[in-house]
Amino acid sequence: MKSGKVTYKDAGVDIDSGNSFVSLIKPMVKATYRPEVIADLGGFGGLFSLNASKYRNPVLVSGTDGVGTKLKVAFMADRHDTVGIDLVAMCVNDIIVQGAEPLFFLDYLATGKLNPEQGAEVVKGIAHGCSLAGCALIGGETAEMPGFYGEGEYDLAGFAVGVVDRDNIIDGSSITVGNKLIGIASSGLHSNGYSLARKVLFEVMGLGIHSTLPGLDRTVADELLTPTRIYVKTVLNLLRDFRINGIAHITGGGLLENIPRILPHGCKAVINRDSWVMPPIFIILRQGASLDERELFRTFNCGIGMVLAVPENEAEEVLIRLSGLNEQAFVIGEVGKCDVGTECVELV
Repeated sequence: MKSGKVTYKDAGVDIDSGNSFVSLIKPMVKATYRPEVIADLGGFGGLFSLNASKYRNPVLVSGTDGVGTKLKVAFMADRHDTVGIDLVAMCVNDIIVQGAEPLFFLDYLATGKLNPEQGAEVVKGIAHGCSLAGCALIGGETAEMPGFYGEGEYDLAGFAVGVVDRDNIIDGSSITVGNKLIGIASSGLHSNGYSLARKVLFEVMGLGIHSTLPGLDRTVADELLTPTRIYVKTVLNLLRDFRINGIAHITGGGLLENIPRILPHGCKAVINRDSWVMPPIFIILRQGASLDERELFRTFNCGIGMVLAVPENEAEEVLIRLSGLNEQAFVIGEVGKCDVGTECVELV
């Protein structure tokens, strides 16, 4: 048995590297602060003063998520500045669908050996995502775990908290037969279906991370690392002037699994599959994997990142507003009556 002094750094954890990382990210984090943030980075907990006078009956809404195997693509491409946007998007998009304004965000970054510059690139994306969502990045945790992750690899988790007046919570209960379903375009795959996408592109089709996708002027890395669209400011804008009866964030499970989550009993979504043009990446994946239509629609978002259920007489005005907000949007279907034993989503 060897004797002698062994330090934490000898075991694989470098405290000085961690301190260097904090110094790199401080300016990025502080740039996201809202007036309600009352503590600086480095405390044991983030402090946020909720201005309760703005609300009649405030309800806090929370969400947590990760980026999934999209991180594997970031490792392959050695590009780490966009997955942080995905992390924020997956959390804040989940709470805005209930009408809640995101207030603050926390992140968890775990890695085998911390590379301060790589970590700073990740946090740069997180901070940018928070700015896009209008929420403050008030804290996080960086865990250095030797032997737990492959070299250069890490994992991410995010946590968002928002607020909504109880009377303004959107839960889908006011959706009625005849409501129009408006789909807001996604920016691509977002952060779902990457296990299948990677298998199809890299194993079945034999492409490399820097290969040009068939029929596109884009590399695999460029397409797969396109960050998830953040819909917070768009939805908040709509909520000021329109009656939105339900909102579905189209994540894992696609249109077929996510829209039913907001539908009242006795209602179904009738989706016109020809009402929008499916982006080429989904066609490439469908052909590469020989996916049938239902499997495609329950795995990927197919070009629709958010679905709104709105009264028929407001649908046109909502589309006009969305266009003014630089969003591509389409009436993709309507709410119909669902008979017992039938599917909650019908593709026509």
